[in-house]
Amino acid sequence: MHILKRPEAEVEALAQALIDAKKQIGLCQVCYHLSAEPVCEICRNPNRDQTTICVVADSRDVIALEKTREYKGKYHVLGGVISPMDGIGPEQLTVQSLVRRVSQQQPKEVIMAISPSIEGETTTLYIGQLLKPFTKVTRIAFGLPVGGDLEYADEVTLARAMEGRRELD
Repeated sequence: MHILKRPEAEVEALAQALIDAKKQIGLCQVCYHLSAEPVCEICRNPNRDQTTICVVADSRDVIALEKTREYKGKYHVLGGVISPMDGIGPEQLTVQSLVRRVSQQQPKEVIMAISPSIEGETTTLYIGQLLKPFTKVTRIAFGLPVGGDLEYADEVTLARAMEGRRELD
């Protein structure tokens, strides 16, 4: 409704901007994050930690992690998660290029940062087994969100929160 109320020239400018973005944005040749260049800004940045690779399902996850300003390493975007029910196997994802990249670059750690769904867990375990011969593989901790109430959390979330506990500073 908002767009229908805007002047025609404004709507045309928006449409052209969307077409231009679709034409100009592709995938980084290294990590598969969205990029207007052959190699994305993160992969080109020499100040990023070269010893860690954080594996995520898609570019939205990279953006979310970058907003925290906590992670300083590189990324690898899978392009989804393994989901046999949806016809998505490892072949449809960037798993083989990740294995090749890890075997060649030999990072100290690969961090699996994939949502804890059934498909996410399957993907994490599968990739973890493939990468273990080359490097240390870790996963992000899962638990309760800030402001969440214990009484409303499911058993798996509570169990993960207990497993991921750490000493107070």
